[in-house]
Amino acid sequence: MSDDPRCCGTGTCIINAEGLCWCGQRWDGEKMCFMPEPTLQARPTSASVEVPSTPNTGSHA
Repeated sequence: MSDDPRCCGTGTCIINAEGLCWCGQRWDGEKMCFMPEPTLQARPTSASVEVPSTPNTGSHA
């Protein structure tokens, strides 16, 4: 059984210095809980980048 006061009650908690348990729960300052997954920021792709067009002069040399 774990003597860590942050243990969720199962007696199997192994909590690291960052407050993260092996089971995926994290210490939020008051209790152990599952934290939401961080959302990924959308990055522009090369397909969404506008390429300036060359001016069309209308004449062919």
